[in-house]
Amino acid sequence: MSTRREDGPGRRDGDRGPMPAGSAGSAGSAGSTEDAPSVGPVESELDLLYAAPPSDFVSLRERHAGAARSAGRKEDARRLHAARRPTLAAWAANLLTRSLPEESRRFLELGRALREAYRALDADGLKELSAQRRSVVTALSRQAADLAREAGHPLAEGARREVESTLLAVLADPAAAEQWAGGRLTGSLTPPSEFPSGGGRSGPAPRERPTRPHDPPEGPARDELAERRRRRRQEEQARAERAAERAAERAAREAHDRRAEREDADAASRRAGDAVDRAREEVSAAERRLREAHAELARAERELGTAREREHTTAQALDRAEREARDAAREADRTAGRAERRDPRD
Repeated sequence: MSTRREDGPGRRDGDRGPMPAGSAGSAGSAGSTEDAPSVGPVESELDLLYAAPPSDFVSLRERHAGAARSAGRKEDARRLHAARRPTLAAWAANLLTRSLPEESRRFLELGRALREAYRALDADGLKELSAQRRSVVTALSRQAADLAREAGHPLAEGARREVESTLLAVLADPAAAEQWAGGRLTGSLTPPSEFPSGGGRSGPAPRERPTRPHDPPEGPARDELAERRRRRRQEEQARAERAAERAAERAAREAHDRRAEREDADAASRRAGDAVDRAREEVSAAERRLREAHAELARAERELGTAREREHTTAQALDRAEREARDAAREADRTAGRAERRDPRD
């Protein structure tokens, strides 16, 4: 069995194989046939969630969960809200099953054939199938990277390696193959160490330990103390294995959460960088407008000074004209008075 870094919310127990084109999990509209079993709305909503890019996952999840809660679908809302956000590598691996259903089906068949040859210790079959394994994994991981880049989310080298690890796990482990075929991985998968790496078996197949001449005989004569010690060692080993498995699961969950947080932080950093660039552009534009406004203000102030100076000059000229008019009027009155006094009729 493979050691899974994170168990995603898989599809329903009845679902097997890669997501067919046009299914609820694909980018297109949901397609169905008369013979196909009906899929509940929560399954379609989960498929839509895991088809969306990781950057949109949380907002889309909360929107679907809120709609389900408003519609009285409390259990559906709980399932939706519990859905885990996939890492970028897991999303790209899911993208393969949705975008390339025929290639995914052939890949799953190759995995079944490899596992069967390994179980049967078929060296010739293993050699032939293992020769295909690396080239197929490399080709599919490259296609996943191409699909992710076309969707606007290019994969870094580390994410590419995680996709390859997931695909190797799919070939080696039927449980991993079922998870991947469901299209809802939340983290990358790790292949088991005992699976052959090429050309034949990489390690001995499980077999009974040969009996050596000096081994003690089995049966009632076995020492009771040795038996108790053996059982105690087995119990201690089992406890240690369980503790190691729990520690590995905790570490895998922690690593998944840290990767998701890192991707969120990277996305937030990119958004913040874009916002800073936009703000700088706006500040530059505002500063340019401010300089233009200052220049316009200076021109207006100069025109105002000129107008006020002209107003002052005009007012002075008007005062002089009015004084001269009054003086002229008074002089005219005095002249008229003198003329009347000199009139001979007096």
